[in-house]
Amino acid sequence: MPKKILLIDDEAGFTELLKMNLERAGDYEVCIENDSTKAHATARAFRPDAILLDVVMPGLDGGDVQAQLQADPLLVGIPVVMLTALVDSTELSEGAVAQAGSQMVLPKPVNLELLLKVIEEIMAAA
Repeated sequence: MPKKILLIDDEAGFTELLKMNLERAGDYEVCIENDSTKAHATARAFRPDAILLDVVMPGLDGGDVQAQLQADPLLVGIPVVMLTALVDSTELSEGAVAQAGSQMVLPKPVNLELLLKVIEEIMAAA
């Protein structure tokens, strides 16, 4: 049974490419939501094992979406990895993951190998 990943990002080209790469690289079923105002409803309907969430989006930003997810008893335990262009990979050592409190943050453009490693780690820990 494939693990379910919800990808929430307003950049449709980015989400389609990442979905294709994730599904090709592992046993994943990826659902895309490009409208942050619909992210909560999509998460409830899809019931993902992990969520990849952009930080900067029109409508609701990633922090707003995460607050909605964490306030929902059905979704509260789902691990979330934030994706952002606000932190760039040159600011981190090779293969590093930024932390904001307990939150994992990966820089965009996303390194697929690193992302796959992080997804496996958070799913194993969940």
